[in-house]
Amino acid sequence: MNPRTKLSAVVAVAVMGVSGLTGSAGASPETPDQRAIAGADRSIREHAGELRLAPGDALTPPTMTSGPGGLRYLLYRRTHHGLPVHGGEVIVATDKTGTVVNAVVTGQQATLNLGAAGVTPRVSAAEAAAKALGETAGTGERAGTPRLLIHATTDHPRLTWEVVVTGGTEAAPVSRRVFVDALDGTVVESVDQIAHGLGNSRFNGNPVTIRTSGHYSMIDPSLPSLQCGGMSGGPYTKSIDNWGNGQGTNLETACVDVMFGAQKFSDMLALWMKRKGINGVGGGYPARVGLSAVDNQWNGSSVYFGHNQANREQLVSLDMVAHEYGHAVFDTSGVGGQTEGPEGRALAESAGDIFGALNEHYVNHPVALDEPDYLVGEEVNMVGTGPIRYMFNPSLAGDPNCYPVPSGIDPHRAAGPQNHWFYLLAEGTNPVGKPASPVCGGPSTLTGIGIIKAGQIFYSGLQLRTSVWTHGRSRLATVHAAKMLFSCAEVTATKAAWTAVNVGPQPGEATC
Repeated sequence: MNPRTKLSAVVAVAVMGVSGLTGSAGASPETPDQRAIAGADRSIREHAGELRLAPGDALTPPTMTSGPGGLRYLLYRRTHHGLPVHGGEVIVATDKTGTVVNAVVTGQQATLNLGAAGVTPRVSAAEAAAKALGETAGTGERAGTPRLLIHATTDHPRLTWEVVVTGGTEAAPVSRRVFVDALDGTVVESVDQIAHGLGNSRFNGNPVTIRTSGHYSMIDPSLPSLQCGGMSGGPYTKSIDNWGNGQGTNLETACVDVMFGAQKFSDMLALWMKRKGINGVGGGYPARVGLSAVDNQWNGSSVYFGHNQANREQLVSLDMVAHEYGHAVFDTSGVGGQTEGPEGRALAESAGDIFGALNEHYVNHPVALDEPDYLVGEEVNMVGTGPIRYMFNPSLAGDPNCYPVPSGIDPHRAAGPQNHWFYLLAEGTNPVGKPASPVCGGPSTLTGIGIIKAGQIFYSGLQLRTSVWTHGRSRLATVHAAKMLFSCAEVTATKAAWTAVNVGPQPGEATC
């Protein structure tokens, strides 16, 4: 089964005025995929009230994504009177037999009842585009074609134009998703789609083997779209299949590290998470090196790598490459796209750090290289202060260990609580040969379950991600994932690690 397969349309039936679900007539489903679809449809019917399904709603045929242990995640998109509903997505998880193993989830906050007048715009698409451009007011920006939809991630759903604004400059690129009220022209929400990861330039030993295309280009033939080149556009090419000179200022060398790190990351996802490719459907994303900034960036379709403050090393260490491509995994998990609000952005940054640690542990370099640990950016003197973040004790970098975080702080700093949770789940409070980790609440001593299991729980929880993503929802999803994948011991450990960073039990949380 393709890990992110678009399933064919099936017989539509009405459920509380909702169309698009599988009919119950006919022979019993035989394959796990068929049983998963049938079980998911039944679960949606049973939970129609809490999913806020209403007359005029319709659910698309589901997209199915695979996970470890034979898990399947079925994503249904919602429309209301034919318009897409932002936040109205429904996700159902099933086990390897196709049996539903978690309650359905949605990011929609209120039942829709807009009526005919409520879905007729009074603000034109052109006016919405102009308003969206005014939100960024930068240089070289352009607005994409506005899309009319219903914004339903707040208590008051509104008809909006969705406008994607892109452009900017090389040092300050812009990719922003702006929702403009289609009735009064006000901005409902503006979401920055560029994810920034900070890291260091580090080699992976010499020589290394990377996948390239013949005669010769830095294109991975087995991972479509994964390629690397300079800021001018296409991938690097040359007459021999021998790349770079091992120097920190050489951009071709930077692409060697990018390709190595991204290919290992894809291999790790396949082996440990049963995910096909970085994008979930067997592909990757292009990378560009030579960004004129002390920064790395993911813009939703490509990754850009900059340099350190001294401009002597490129920011392409093993963990930093995985951090940026980890943003791509985050954005193609669950409902997809960027998550909303400061808390969601902090969780996205934490996801990048977690994937960076997973990649280091998968590659398992010796100490002389980028060895497996829970430090972020430890291999480069990016700004003269050593590691950027410490997952086992975020406070060592001045970041919060515990939830909630102070309002208004940078999302990278606010990544602390989930980073801390992951370390406690994987390693515990006093692991042998690794740093001790404090707790914020609950029992003073925790025992880790290992980074592979912790990674599988985290990744599987991400497949239940909704448009609004919070620490509480992350706890709820990862506890469900632990129960689906493992035993009571792992469920208990997942809960204990969240309690240790002050994220308490959630309504509807799985029990064991």
